[in-house]
Amino acid sequence: MKILENNIVKLRALEPSDIDLLYKWENDTSIWQVSNSFVPFSRYILQKYIENSHQDIYQAKQLRLMIDIKTDDPDRSKTIGSIDLFDFDPFHKRAGVGILIGDKKNRNKGYASAALDVLINYAFNILNLHQLYCNINADNENSLQLFKKHGFEIVGVKKDWIKCFDGWIGEYLLQLINTA
Repeated sequence: MKILENNIVKLRALEPSDIDLLYKWENDTSIWQVSNSFVPFSRYILQKYIENSHQDIYQAKQLRLMIDIKTDDPDRSKTIGSIDLFDFDPFHKRAGVGILIGDKKNRNKGYASAALDVLINYAFNILNLHQLYCNINADNENSLQLFKKHGFEIVGVKKDWIKCFDGWIGEYLLQLINTA
């Protein structure tokens, strides 16, 4: 059984060759509101981040995995996004989840769902977590549907939580509890 893949995607560790994609994604101001970013990242900082990504999740308290679309030729897979476990708490057995499909043309094709399925399996069956959570802007219907499809439930709303250029929006807190 392969733990970090299914028939659609493979999740893998960061590689030095991912620097250009990370630089593009982290500096895309159109997603800063979702990622709570306010400043651009330098190539140098991202290089250091990749160099330190070998740290165990128990040390770093976070894990970023790249999402590769599987093809007939394993040497020609295509990296389309990343999925993160953050705020990892081994005592309380929980972590936050974040996901990005970088290019809009790759969104709404089931890749995020496939990646989330693999990550949930990894989090519950390998890391032995009790729960996962995520925070989703109230106007991000696609993300809400994605996480609900995988069993996440809305457990709270933070009103006027995110400041936007044209006002304020709320943010939902969703949880998935491992009942196994």
